[in-house]
Amino acid sequence: MEELLKLQKKIIPELIETLEKRYNILRNVYYNQPIGRRTLALKMNFGERIIRTEVEVLKKQDLLEVQSFGMHVTHEGEIIIDKLKDYVHSLKDLKSLEKKLEEILSIKKVIIVPGHYDNDNLIIRDIGKTSSECIKSILKDNNIIGITGGSTMAQVAQEMPYDNTKNSILVLPARGGLGKNVETQANNVAAKLAKKLNGSYRLFHVPDSLEKKALDAVLQIPEIKEFKSLIKKVDILVFGLGRADEMAERRKLPEDTVKSIMDRGAVAEAFGYYFNKKGEKVWESSTVGLSLLDLNNVKNVIGIACGEKKAEAIMAIASLRRDMILIIDEGVSRKILETTSE
Repeated sequence: MEELLKLQKKIIPELIETLEKRYNILRNVYYNQPIGRRTLALKMNFGERIIRTEVEVLKKQDLLEVQSFGMHVTHEGEIIIDKLKDYVHSLKDLKSLEKKLEEILSIKKVIIVPGHYDNDNLIIRDIGKTSSECIKSILKDNNIIGITGGSTMAQVAQEMPYDNTKNSILVLPARGGLGKNVETQANNVAAKLAKKLNGSYRLFHVPDSLEKKALDAVLQIPEIKEFKSLIKKVDILVFGLGRADEMAERRKLPEDTVKSIMDRGAVAEAFGYYFNKKGEKVWESSTVGLSLLDLNNVKNVIGIACGEKKAEAIMAIASLRRDMILIIDEGVSRKILETTSE
């Protein structure tokens, strides 16, 4: 397969370019359907003539259906998208890049999703889909899943297909409330994921950041004590990797505190802890939910991130668990490689 791809690249490189273009057109239609040709052209930054020509080809192959209210992908088109995803992965030799990053970061497994999030925000949906497939591949009856909040985690729950093949699945928010966006709160993400997996969920109605005195008081509440005991039994943890500056802003930390954290070289945040480039802890906030100590006892840990600006954060947080599974986009994976090669 790999030798065939190399030959194709050498002899008919235009075939590869055409394949990628049509694959991306199918993806864009699938994620935005129904969509008109003009809107599609704007989204993909293509000329309308190019889109019109390619759409006609895909329509003749019964991969797209064009109607007055817009285009949508046919059932056969959906199958092709799934098959082409693996082909494009091989085409770009991402398997070799995954192996290189596993060595560089010294972690168990890296899964790279083709494409650059910074140039194509639909990549977050591909990330969500790939992550949901990864969760399903390790999920067992009676498992407890812990999941953090954020836009990427919300996409993981969104892309998870409905599945009732596993029994007694419990989903917990791994963190307290953070930020004002209800849709991306850990509680909401956990509830949505549980429904997709035909499981149950528990909500955690506590802000993620509290003063120590308030935190000590909250931890005495029976419901919170019960939740804390459950979070320690998590079998699968799914979390987003955050940049230190962005997470400090989301937590609404005082300006002098943020300056102090950044002056200490913080580049990443996870579970209320801030880390420098070496993965060393430089600051911690009073937080509720899953802690770093709890993290050490979780059997399966899945870290997810996309976008080149997350490169340093990924490198720092990867050191927390050497046996973690890391799911990232191609753009940030190449940025990490470039950074470590300097």
